[in-house]
Amino acid sequence: MKPMSRVLAKTGLPPHAFTILSVLVAIVAGYEYGRTKVVEGSLLLLLSAVVDMFDGGVARATGRVTRFGATLDHVLDRYAEFFVVSGIIYGGYVDWTVGFVSLFGMLMASFTRAKAESVGGLKSCTVGFAERQEKLLLLVGGSLISHFYPSILGYAVLLVGVLSHITVLQRLHYTWLQTGGN
Repeated sequence: MKPMSRVLAKTGLPPHAFTILSVLVAIVAGYEYGRTKVVEGSLLLLLSAVVDMFDGGVARATGRVTRFGATLDHVLDRYAEFFVVSGIIYGGYVDWTVGFVSLFGMLMASFTRAKAESVGGLKSCTVGFAERQEKLLLLVGGSLISHFYPSILGYAVLLVGVLSHITVLQRLHYTWLQTGGN
């Protein structure tokens, strides 16, 4: 990512532009899922994830790494997840209850990490089965396979939800161990 980030840094675009662009692409991905355009939705979701990887790289390449930028990235990532999963639900690929339980798990995994690092005092709490990249890969993979097996995207959403909730438990356990329960 470093070489491409350096090239993108030469465009003069601020790191926040990549963060914002990634969520805009995710909104369009959610819209395409909602229109039952699963291939288009999955490709846009993949594009959103790729664009999202460049904000930090561009920030490092330009010396513009900020705490606000990191916060903005994490917040907009949650919005991106919301729009994509909402589109998958609206498109009828998964029952709304499964979609909401999955979406809640995705949000709680991120929330648990944030709280462990802010309130719990941990430098990093990235433990667990389901980091954002794994969740996105499951959704993209499930989307592409659903072209041949239509119900698979629903199972991918369910799996993302289960792994997200397990990740919450793993992060809580890790935080408990690191803090001695205090």
